[in-house]
Amino acid sequence: MASKCWLFGVLLFFIRPFTSFSEKFENHHEYCVVGAGPGGLQVAYFLERSSRHYIVFERNSEAGSFYKFYPRHRGLISINKRHTGKTNKEFNLRHDWNSLLSDDETLRMTRYSNRLYPKAGILVKYLNDFANKLKLKISYNTEIKSISKQLVNNSFLLEDQHGNWYTCNDLIVSTGIPIENVPDIKGIEHTESYGTMSLNRDDYEGQTVLILGGGNAAFETADNIMESTNLVHVMGRSRVRLAWSTHYVGDVRAVNNRILDNYQLKSQDGFLEKAFSQVSIVKHEGKLYVDFYDSEGRILNKTGVAPDNYSLRDPYDKILRCLGFKFDFSIFNGTVMPEKCPGKRSKYPLITPDFQSHNVPRLWFAGATAHSLDWKKSAGGFIHGYRYTARSLHRVLEWKNHGIKWKHHVIPQNQILNYITKRVNEASGIYQMFSILVDIVVYVNDGQAIYIEEFPSKLLDQLESYSGLPSGPTIVVNMEYGKTFSGAGRDTFHEDRATLDPSRAHISNFLHPVLYFYRQPVKVLERDYSLPKPDRMHHIVEDFLTKWTGPFSHLVPLRRFLEQIQGEDLRNFFSQSCFKLAMTNANLPRRCKEYFMQGSSLPGESSILEIAQSQNLLA
Repeated sequence: MASKCWLFGVLLFFIRPFTSFSEKFENHHEYCVVGAGPGGLQVAYFLERSSRHYIVFERNSEAGSFYKFYPRHRGLISINKRHTGKTNKEFNLRHDWNSLLSDDETLRMTRYSNRLYPKAGILVKYLNDFANKLKLKISYNTEIKSISKQLVNNSFLLEDQHGNWYTCNDLIVSTGIPIENVPDIKGIEHTESYGTMSLNRDDYEGQTVLILGGGNAAFETADNIMESTNLVHVMGRSRVRLAWSTHYVGDVRAVNNRILDNYQLKSQDGFLEKAFSQVSIVKHEGKLYVDFYDSEGRILNKTGVAPDNYSLRDPYDKILRCLGFKFDFSIFNGTVMPEKCPGKRSKYPLITPDFQSHNVPRLWFAGATAHSLDWKKSAGGFIHGYRYTARSLHRVLEWKNHGIKWKHHVIPQNQILNYITKRVNEASGIYQMFSILVDIVVYVNDGQAIYIEEFPSKLLDQLESYSGLPSGPTIVVNMEYGKTFSGAGRDTFHEDRATLDPSRAHISNFLHPVLYFYRQPVKVLERDYSLPKPDRMHHIVEDFLTKWTGPFSHLVPLRRFLEQIQGEDLRNFFSQSCFKLAMTNANLPRRCKEYFMQGSSLPGESSILEIAQSQNLLA
C-alpha cells in the first residue's frame, strides 16, 4: 500500500508541472508562425485582423531577410505592373506579383518601384514596411531550434537559440525552402555554390564556365556573367522548361534566357542535359574536367574512350552549381517530424489539401513551403500565389477553431450571371491560382444561391466540413489553360493557337473560365484531386484582352448555360414585354415576376419618351 502511495505521488509530481506548463505558461499562444518572410507576414496579417493571439518568430533582425541575399544578382522575376488601364484594385493585383494583401493601399509594391522587374532590396524594404505599418506581432532575432509536442495536452513546444520555451495550439511554418541542393557527384568539392560564388564579373573575365542546373538561378547566373566569359555552358538534368511553354511561372523566364539565343544562333554559349548520377568532376593542372561514366563504369573523357567530338571535352575554369533549394526539416524532432513528399517533390513537406501536415495534426504550412500542392502547375510558390493560399489557410483555421464561415455571399439566383461575370473579369485569386482555387455557386431553396470565393478545389468533396456552408447543386468556376497547351517543348506560338468562335470555346488554349455543374454535391474527387466529370460543362471562349464581357461571345452563351441549369428564362425585360408575356403565358420569366409584378421593371421605349418629355429633358 505504501509503495502504491509513493508511486501515485511521483506521478502527481511529474504530471502537475506539465499540466501547469501547458495551461499557464506565459509564452503560450493560439498560433505560432515560424518565419517572417512574405508567407509568414501574410498569415500574420490575417491573424492580426481577426484579433487572434499569435506570435511570429524570425531568426534575423528584420522581415524578408532571404531577399537580402537572394536572388544573388538581385533582379526579381515577378511582374510589377504599375499601369493596367484600370482603376479596379482587385483586377490590378492580377498584374502586381509582389504585393501582399492588406487593407492599406499604400502597401503596394507598385508604389515602391517603377521597374517592371524590381530589385530584391526594394522588396525587403516593402516587407518591413508591411510588418511595421500593420503592427504585426513579430519576435525578431528569435531562431526556433527545436519543435516538439507536449505529452499531456498535445500542444506544440518550441525552443529558441537562448533556451526560451514557447507553446501553441496550432503551428504554422513559413520558412520557405532555404537550403541549397547539393547533388551526390564525385568531385563536387571543386564546384562553387550559388550562395557563395562571386558576383564580380571581373572574376569571370576571359574564363570558360560551366553552370550545373536548368532553372532560373542557373540562367540568371549565366545572363549576368556571359558578357565577361569566353563561353558559358548550362547543363540541366532534363530538357529546358520555358515558362511561355509550360505556363508555370517557376520555369525559365524570358528575362533570364538570353543564353538560349546565343546557343541557337551558335555563338559558343550552350545548353545541354545529362543525368547528374553519371557525372564526375576531375581537377587536373588547374582546370576542371567533366567526365561521364559508361555502362561499365569507365570514365570516358579521361580514359580516351569518349568520341573525339564529345560535347564537354574541353576543360572549364569554373563550375558553378545553381540547383535550387529545399525545405529545412532539421528543426523538428522525431515526434513531430513531417513526412517528405515523394519523388521530385521531396524538397517539400507532404501536406494535405488544407495545408496541414500529412502526419502531424495542427502543423500547417504557408508560403513557398506549401507549394507541393501546385508544384509545376500554378503560382503557389511565389508571392502572387501564396498570398491567396495563406488567406485560404486562415479561412480553414477560422472555421475549424473559431466557427467563422468561409467568405460567401447569399444572392438571388437571377444574380448568378452578374456575380460570375464580375469575378472572372476582376478576381485575382482564382486568376493567379488557376485550377487550385475556385469560386463555387451552391443552389439553395427559395430562389437563393450561395457564392463562395476562392475555395481550394481539392477540398470540394469536403465543402461543408471546411466552409461551414451547406452543399447542394453546385457550379464550380475554374480558370484553365487548354488541356494540351502547356508543357515543356510545346509550341505555344503556332498559327491557330487561339479561337474567337464561342461555339468552339471548348478548344480554347489560353487561360479562360470553365464552369462545371453538378446536380448533386461532389462527394468524391479523382485520384489526383482533379474535378470529377460534371453533369454539364461550359467554356467561356478565350479572349486576347482577358475581358470576358462580349455580349454575344461571352455573356449570351453563359446566360444560356445558366438557363439550362435553372430551367428558366434569365433575360431582362421591359415592362411592356412583361405585360405581353403575362397576357399570353401561364408562367412569367423570373425578372418579370420579381420586378414587373412589383411595379419596378424597366419602362419601354414609349414610356421613356413620355417621361423625358414630361420632365422637359428634350427641350
